[in-house]
Amino acid sequence: MSDQKYRQRGYQDSGGADRRSGPSQKPRAPIDPRIPRDPKVMNMMAFAEVFRCARCGAIEVGPIGSLSTCAKCGVDLHACIHCQSFDPGARFECREPITARVSPKDVRNACPLFVGVTRVEKETGSTPSASPESRARKAFDDLFK
Repeated sequence: MSDQKYRQRGYQDSGGADRRSGPSQKPRAPIDPRIPRDPKVMNMMAFAEVFRCARCGAIEVGPIGSLSTCAKCGVDLHACIHCQSFDPGARFECREPITARVSPKDVRNACPLFVGVTRVEKETGSTPSASPESRARKAFDDLFK
């Protein structure tokens, strides 16, 4: 039986000769400048920070002011439900140290700690392809122009 119980490297090393006695490294070949060495650059999607309405999900552009409303559903945007500190599980449903509960959470308020929630989303610039019906209608309409 062997004296060495475990054969992993480092366990009771004798500190002697290295077990790997491979061939020496070959000299590097000269680099040909005509052959591209860098990997191809992938066409990655872009990302952007967007502010979405908490009720309808419409994207709002520009800064959120104290009188801002959603262009699609009309809900106030300077409200607790659109705030970065809004947390239903926290005290007074806010992560900031406030002294009194602000209620209701979806109406305009004058909180000085308001910071709108922005999320990072992929920018997909693809346009939906025209359906066969709309292409046929467009072709029909073009006949009478």
